[in-house]
Amino acid sequence: QVQLVESGGGLVQAGGSLTLSCAASGFALEYYGIAWFRQAPGKEREDVSCISNEDGSIYYTNSVKGRFTISRDIAKSTIYLRMNDLRPEDTATYYCAISPAPHKATEWGCGILYDYWGQGTQVTVSS
Repeated sequence: QVQLVESGGGLVQAGGSLTLSCAASGFALEYYGIAWFRQAPGKEREDVSCISNEDGSIYYTNSVKGRFTISRDIAKSTIYLRMNDLRPEDTATYYCAISPAPHKATEWGCGILYDYWGQGTQVTVSS
């Protein structure tokens, strides 16, 4: 049974940092593309970052480039999103997601639908 469990969210002041974790179980992480999405109240869900399962290529949405880093630890079966220099506009519920579909990251994203999602973790950035 595939399961994704996020953690690491919380309340932080602008300029601060957080690291989100997504513990994965029930599948072999190394064969899956991974992604982080976020959704703020009243806004559409946004693709924040993704890693391809074909060549390890990575995508970041423009607003987080240079501040966020996506990574994975295969041995720990965990996905991470390191977030530095947080801004109030980063406030959202963050979700991890995975897909076995072969793909590569482009400048527009990973371009696939994700099959499995975590329950989300709230990130609130105060000004």
